[in-house]
Amino acid sequence: MPLLCHTLAVAFVQILLVSGNWILAKNINFYNVRLPVDPTPFPSSFKCFTCDNVIDNYNCNRWAEDKWCPQNTRYCLTAHHFTSHGRSLSVTKKCANREECHFVGCHHHRETSHTECISCCEGMICNVDIPTNHTNAVFAVPHARRISGGSRQTISIFLLVILLIVFKL
Repeated sequence: MPLLCHTLAVAFVQILLVSGNWILAKNINFYNVRLPVDPTPFPSSFKCFTCDNVIDNYNCNRWAEDKWCPQNTRYCLTAHHFTSHGRSLSVTKKCANREECHFVGCHHHRETSHTECISCCEGMICNVDIPTNHTNAVFAVPHARRISGGSRQTISIFLLVILLIVFKL
């Protein structure tokens, strides 16, 4: 009898653990993506979440194919089709070139009363979210990097001179 109680208790705990993991399955943090450790196929290579006509963003990110983008691409594109009530119909994510990213923004299709929003971004696995309106259906690229650093160097020299004057007084 004690063996049966012990077995039932273990089975009950396992059922709780499995059901708890199933309930929390939608709570996956896609922003905490580990960068790939495998060697890059070419300089400046990157990855995007990739899926084709998946029912929603969660399933796209959850089951996205983990592959390097081709060398002729530079951006991650996300296309989101949804109803007038905001319910997702399909999500497509892929690697894209500059020409494909010219169609960013939201477009309402009168014949189906559905909306399509397209966004593009530059960077490693940058297409976590889906566009839902004109505010986030954009072409997002990082700010231009300064190569010379001329003005920073001028400010640094200016601060160094001020510090030398202050310490001499």
